[in-house]
Amino acid sequence: MSRLLHETGEALYGPQWQSPLSRDLGCNVRTIQRWAAGVNDPPDGIWIDLHRLTQERAMMLDALSDRLKTEGAPGIKGPTD
Repeated sequence: MSRLLHETGEALYGPQWQSPLSRDLGCNVRTIQRWAAGVNDPPDGIWIDLHRLTQERAMMLDALSDRLKTEGAPGIKGPTD
């Protein structure tokens, strides 16, 4: 499970993901580091929180993509265009 945590953290925040993730989850960065190292398993509720964070980020990116198509460069075609 630490692999999934690492991949999710890096996708959300980049290579220095542990501190921002700890901030958004409201837990100590050492806790995140222990989960990432496999010392402790994250509690089950963390996966729900991570899913929520990924969905929020996806919605924000979708909205920005739409704005880029209409405001930034109207000639941009999306995957469904």
